[in-house]
Amino acid sequence: MATIEDVAKRAGVSAMTVSRVLNNSGYIGVKTREKVERAIEELGYVPNALARSLRFKTTHTLALVLTDITNSYFTTVARGVEDMANARDFTVMFCNTDESPDKEMKYLSVLAQKQVDGVLLVPAFSSPDPILFLKARGIPVVVLDRRIPDVEVDTVRTDSVRGAYQITRHLLDLGHRRIAILTGPVEISTSTDRVAGYKQALLEAGLSEADAVIMGGAYTISSGYQLAQRALALKPTPTALFAGNNFIAIGVLRALRDAGVRVPDEMSVVSFDDLPSTTVVDPFLTVVSQPAYAIGEQGTSRLFDVLAGRAQTAPLDLVLPAELIVRQSSGAPRRKDQDMG
Repeated sequence: MATIEDVAKRAGVSAMTVSRVLNNSGYIGVKTREKVERAIEELGYVPNALARSLRFKTTHTLALVLTDITNSYFTTVARGVEDMANARDFTVMFCNTDESPDKEMKYLSVLAQKQVDGVLLVPAFSSPDPILFLKARGIPVVVLDRRIPDVEVDTVRTDSVRGAYQITRHLLDLGHRRIAILTGPVEISTSTDRVAGYKQALLEAGLSEADAVIMGGAYTISSGYQLAQRALALKPTPTALFAGNNFIAIGVLRALRDAGVRVPDEMSVVSFDDLPSTTVVDPFLTVVSQPAYAIGEQGTSRLFDVLAGRAQTAPLDLVLPAELIVRQSSGAPRRKDQDMG
């Protein structure tokens, strides 16, 4: 592998002159620049990015730590991050934690060693530990999608409480009174927030805490399938299922199909998060759609403000609205089910 000294020797100049050409600093004559650039091309020389980053104290690299890169919601978040970073000539490293705090901390340790300029983090759990780890090493961080209590950190997320309230209210307005929410782990803020919005809608409709059917699992397709099976076994059976995210919704729809339960004729199904357009020809699922791209974009913009010293003293908690999209998967319950309530 060619070195800067090899380039200097080939061009017949000093290593300092080569460095000035690479960094576009100081005056370099046109002929000298051409000789250096020709030597670089002939030798296939690649500058040492790490050495340059140590000199200028920046790597022009951000890290995006996600919980599940296969989820279309997070893929769209990632696109918002990448587009904003690319516009500033930054590159983005992607890390996938699979909702594992241990895996999350391993990645953060590696990122600290790589000297990334900042981290955009979708936390595995609602623990302050990853934030404190990054802050102790002077690495700016912005949390996406979720909130972490008991720690000061910039956050960009969707209003999960309001979104869950809206979609539960929609089911109640259709006449449903036994609605089961199938959600993720209680250690994740989006799960607790969506349950809070669901319960708020029930109480405003005159129902009690005892009328709530809350079933927790994981934000996965397999968990959605299992939760739907458990819901179908309840007596009385719910007339509507509220999936806590799009992966749970996919599992729910598969379980209902396998059980021969028709949607929405025999069971209404709604979801927090839309399904990717590539998986369905004719979207029919009633959803609360999150502004995923904007979350990635706004989170990255905030991180750049922090890096540039333009951020406010108080941590930012930017809460973006969700959008209720009513489609064919939700309808009025059958009359015999209405009588049960």
